Parts: sequence; C-alpha cells; structure tokens
Amino acid sequence: MQELVNKAATWLKNSLDYEFSDTQLLELALTHRSAPGESNERLEFLGDAVLDFVISEAVFRTHPDAPEGDLSRLRASLVNDATLAEIAAQLGLGEHLHLGGGERKSGGHRRESILADALEAIFGAVYLDAGFEAACHVIERTYDQRLHVFPDVAELRDPKTRLQEWMQARQMGLPEYELVNVTGKAHRQTFEVGCSVNKMVTNGHGTTRRNAEQSAAEEMLVVLKSGEL
Repeated sequence: MQELVNKAATWLKNSLDYEFSDTQLLELALTHRSAPGESNERLEFLGDAVLDFVISEAVFRTHPDAPEGDLSRLRASLVNDATLAEIAAQLGLGEHLHLGGGERKSGGHRRESILADALEAIFGAVYLDAGFEAACHVIERTYDQRLHVFPDVAELRDPKTRLQEWMQARQMGLPEYELVNVTGKAHRQTFEVGCSVNKMVTNGHGTTRRNAEQSAAEEMLVVLKSGEL
C-alpha cells in the first residue's frame, strides 16, 4: 500500500503541484467505501463545502453584474459530478483509487460518481493538511481555464426551461410531455417521453422521467431552431 501511496503522491505533485505533509490523508482521500477500512466519504463532504466556496467566490468576482440565479447556474455547472469526473479523468485520478475487488472489476475507476467524490475528497484532505489557502490553490490549479472561460449562462438553463422561454417569446403556448414507454427492471429503468409542439413530436430517453423530458425538450429546440434558418 505504501508504494501505491508514494506513487499517488508523486502524481499529485506533478499534476497539481501539491505535496502532503500527512500522506495518510491522501491515502484516505483515494479510498472508496468498497475497499476495507475507513473511506473517503467524510473528506468528500468537507471538500464539497470548500469547493463550493472557492467556485462561488470565483464566479462572483468574474461576473460583477450577474444576478443570483445566473451565479447559481454557473457554479452548478462547475461543481456537478459530470464536470468533476471529467477533470478527474483528465488528471488520471482513477489510476490511483483504492477500490474493493468487485468495484475494481466493474470499472469503478472510471465511474463518474466515484471520480467526482474522490476529487472532492482530495480537496478536503488538502484543507486539513495545510489550510484554506492551500486548498484554494489546488482547486484553482485543478480547474485552470475553466475559471477564466465560462459557459454561456443562457445555455446553462435546463432544456425544458429554454424551450418554454423560446416558445413564449413567440407566443406559441407551452409544449406538452407524454410518457411513451418504460423499459427495464425497477432499479434500472429507461424512460421514453414525447415532447409535442403543434404537430411536431420529439422523443427523449433517460434513467428518470425528468431526464427523458429534458432530452425530448433539447431535441425539440434543435428542430424549432433549425426551422428558423
């Protein structure tokens, strides 16, 4: 295990320019609950709070005229599991995770939620190891250009909201959503939903009805906007 921790410490120094004084914190941050012993869940809880503050401050500072709703959407786009997992994968974090046998065999080192939680756990571990300024430095280095080039706030609104706003601006009323089909077992279902605007219908799929509705709305936006060209 010590060899793996040393390898992880070298990776962290090279990728994020940070060295732990207490390498046990790093080991804990990389330990998933599927592995024996204490897991990184408490560190993930702490790192999540530190990350939220650092990103909130960065968004607030760089968008002096943005209303609270836009600031919240920008922050959410930067701290959600998808973004964290993408960053973690780019850094190669998955190679250093300590997983249980079953989780390792099923590809847990690539699983979005595991990568996201581990990255937040590292932020929490750095905070405990060296304080807030060190954690802030690591987070800023981790996010790099993401804290300088932000997404279009309008595009961060969920597809259903954007579709509704688009239609209302043109006095077209509201779209209608209908559940078309549900497949799969109870714990792993796939939903299909139709979105209707006038006589046009688009279908979306998702692991929840809400996700399927969002997918169908996104498709409808593409159809409606293409008709304007």
